This record gives sequence, C-alpha cells and structure tokens, in this order.
Amino acid sequence: MRLAADAIPRYISVMSVTGWPDTTPDVPARRDTPLADRPVRVVRGWARSARALLIAVGVVGLLVAGDFAHFVWTVTTAAPPTDARADGIVVLTGGAERIPNGIALLAAGRGTRMLISGVNPQVSEAAVAKDKPSLAAFNGCCVDFGREAADTIGNAAEARKWVEAHGFRSVMVVTSAYHIPRSLAEFSEALPDRTLIAYPVVRSELGLEAWWRNPAAARLLGAEYLKYLLARARLLVERAGGPSSGADRSTTL
Repeated sequence: MRLAADAIPRYISVMSVTGWPDTTPDVPARRDTPLADRPVRVVRGWARSARALLIAVGVVGLLVAGDFAHFVWTVTTAAPPTDARADGIVVLTGGAERIPNGIALLAAGRGTRMLISGVNPQVSEAAVAKDKPSLAAFNGCCVDFGREAADTIGNAAEARKWVEAHGFRSVMVVTSAYHIPRSLAEFSEALPDRTLIAYPVVRSELGLEAWWRNPAAARLLGAEYLKYLLARARLLVERAGGPSSGADRSTTL
C-alpha cells in the first residue's frame, strides 16, 4: 500500500511536465464560408447574370433596330419597275390604287392574265367592275377573282393554285410598297420555282418618306414590320419542320 501511495505523487509530477493526455474526441475543422461572405457572393452572382442578360438584350435590340432600318429603307425607296413583264399579274386587295395599277399593267400588255386575290365573297364581279370602270374592258376576258384569301398567307396560296392552273412561270405581285416585303416572303415560300417580280404601289399621301415626323406613318410601318417579323419566324419554323409543312399550309387554305 505504501508503494502505491508513493507512486501517485511521482505520476502527478511526470504528467505536470509532459502534459496530461488529451481525451477529447477529434472534431474536423469547419470549412464553411463565413456567414458574412454569403450575401456578397449571392449579390455578385446576380450581378453577373443581370449583366449577361443586359448584354444579350442590347445585342438583340441592335439587330432588330438594324433590321427595321433596312425594312424602312426598302419600303420608302421602293419604286415600280418601268419595263418588267410577267406571264401573270396578281393584285392583292386591301389598299387603294392596287387594282387600278394592275389594270394599267394588263392594258399595257405587261401580263397576259390578272388575278385579283382576296375579293370579298359577298361582292360580285359586276360590283367590282362598277367601282373600277377600267376593269370592265377586261372583265370576262383575262381577269380572275379570287375569293378564298383572307390574309397574305391566303393570297400566296390562292396565287399558287392560279399560277399552276395556267402554267405561268413568272408572276408580278402588285401591292402597297409597305406590304411588299411580307408579300414576297409568303409568295417565295408558296412559289419557290417561279420568278416573282415586285410591283410596289407608292402612295405619297401616306407620308412614309418622313415617317419619323408622321405618327400615322410610324404606326403603319411599325405594325407592318411586326407582321413581317412574325411571318419570317413562322416560315423558319415551318421549314425546320420538314419539306411537307409548306405544302400542307398551302393546300389547307
């Protein structure tokens, strides 16, 4: 007993020099991001995303602005060809002076036959001829009235049937100058193997040349450009859908 009692002080003396054994369990050090840094990192992430979005929107805006400028330039500088000729003439209803211009072309021998596309089904041929006296000389001879079309897509589909029925290889498209880009887009899709000649009807009273000073002209150009964009987008989707999509569209109208 005395030996054991003597050993206790010596053990305590040794431990005081070498140190007591550490009996606490090992705990891995925490490597979490300090709480104070987390909001900063979140804000920086949102800032980078917002900056990328703004750049993308800016690029798209520049592209659309450039495309609109080209559209306006095309429309405001459009002029009817002076000596162009075609097998057939297609006049799209919906604007003043379109039919009279088509009749003048037919009378000048710049086309052998004319289709007036988009005539109201409730309006008779006699009523149209009465409203356009110069049409009477050709009524029943070489003028056809299309009554199926309700829009530009329908005009193109109606013209396709007419062109194929008569075996025409070239077509002159008569419509308002602001309507030419969209009309040619639709007609090119419906008649890819035919020669298309644009005949823009220019109306100075619309004031398109100084559209930035004319709210009505600006609205007209803006609305038509939007329709043109949508038509191009739709045609791209249809082309991506395969070669049958265009045929299906034209035969269902």
